Amino acid sequence: MSQHFASRPLVIAPSILASDFAKLGEEVRNVDQAGADWIHLDVMDGHFVPNISYGPDVIKAIRPHTKKIFDAHLMIAPCDPYLEAFAKAGCDHITVHAEAGPHLHRSLQAIRALGKKAGVSLNPATPVSAIEYVIDLIDLVLVMSVNPGFGGQAFIRSALGKVRDIRAMTAGRPIDIEVDGGVGPDVAGELAAAGANALVAGSAVFKGGTLEAYKTNISAIRNAAALARGEAV
Repeated sequence: MSQHFASRPLVIAPSILASDFAKLGEEVRNVDQAGADWIHLDVMDGHFVPNISYGPDVIKAIRPHTKKIFDAHLMIAPCDPYLEAFAKAGCDHITVHAEAGPHLHRSLQAIRALGKKAGVSLNPATPVSAIEYVIDLIDLVLVMSVNPGFGGQAFIRSALGKVRDIRAMTAGRPIDIEVDGGVGPDVAGELAAAGANALVAGSAVFKGGTLEAYKTNISAIRNAAALARGEAV
């Protein structure tokens, strides 16, 4: 891969949705120590997606357990009334879905006005064109490689083409390309080669249930992606 496409740092972002909620603070500390770059926060409302996870109060409670970036993925609609609450809870990135409100441009403006990095998430059936006219307000594009709502789903391979299209669209801009859903060592290399630099992994990180297992799991994903990027492992 050319240096141009490898310019954004490689990021592994464990999704705490797959962690043991009975010891959430400990789980966050463990993946931090195991090598996580970001902590990915999947927020679900039971309306936009068919599941309910957690909200700002839980995020606020785990914020003191790590200094790593909190990467919030809001699978909620409407999203605008809750942006400030997630910002105050300690989220560093706030990503909303292109369909989560009537005015995506305004939502992104609001996130940036709160001093946070703004992201847009694209569902498997959402075209890349959804971000064309808001590209100047985007810090991150999150490509869903499963249908949002549940962990542990199989990777949808059409996401690879979408990542390549986003890489071309965002060339020269400081925008992270993140992928969420079915990500493990088996697809991390292909995703990195396509242009993704931030990889969200839930089940693939938290399997094993121990700090040592998390270290092994994160390293396997990172090494596969780094190899594809032409970086030393």
